Amino acid sequence: MTTEPTADTGFYLYAIADATAPINYPGLGINGATIYTIAFGAIAAVVSDIADKRIRPERKHLSVHHAVTKRMMEDTTVLPVSFGTIADSAKALNGILKENRKTFAEQLDRVRGKVEMGLRVMLDVPNIFEYLVSRHQELADLRDEMRGKPHGPTQNDKIELGRRFDQLLTQDRERHTETVLAVLGPHCAEIKQNPVHEEREVMHLACLVDRGAQKEFEDGVFEVANKFDNNFSFDFNGPWAPHNFVSISLSA
Repeated sequence: MTTEPTADTGFYLYAIADATAPINYPGLGINGATIYTIAFGAIAAVVSDIADKRIRPERKHLSVHHAVTKRMMEDTTVLPVSFGTIADSAKALNGILKENRKTFAEQLDRVRGKVEMGLRVMLDVPNIFEYLVSRHQELADLRDEMRGKPHGPTQNDKIELGRRFDQLLTQDRERHTETVLAVLGPHCAEIKQNPVHEEREVMHLACLVDRGAQKEFEDGVFEVANKFDNNFSFDFNGPWAPHNFVSISLSA
């Protein structure tokens, strides 16, 4: 249902959605509250009532937040809002919707009928340096040259070896990513390359996929995985709300 804000009520925000898709999930929200929508024109905030001004990122609350987002995805297209966003009054909530309604509408149009799928590719090897040495003769030559010095490698030698290792690792990542994008590109409306956070991580992709094309995306992952040897592991996940393809900055 779509509800008018009442005085002295705080609102916990889960997402932004079309006002034409009213939502009513009794007992599903934070602290067992009912999830409902508050509309401003064509845009609606998906909220539940809350008395607190802040909410701790405890596992139970995080779990509820993500469960609500996942449930909403079954019914409509949503713009997910970051955990812990609370509008402390009806006036504040209406201000958010009024100020951002054009941006919200544009982003809803961008992701309408789509879901986010994730893909992470890792190098599954015992020693990544030795793996790269086995793949790049120049790195092997540089290592052997340093090992052959009478007094051992200098600090500058080690720095140079590390620099060249990083360069080759980056080049390999870029080359492998191009291979994956060439196969998955036709199955995705958009693909975002997220930063890698560890040495063995080859790529971390967020893929915006039509809701009805998830099987084709998964088939594409298996197809491109067959182009790599057993030193690579492919892990895809989803569907998720399109977190990586919307930008909602709220000051509630």
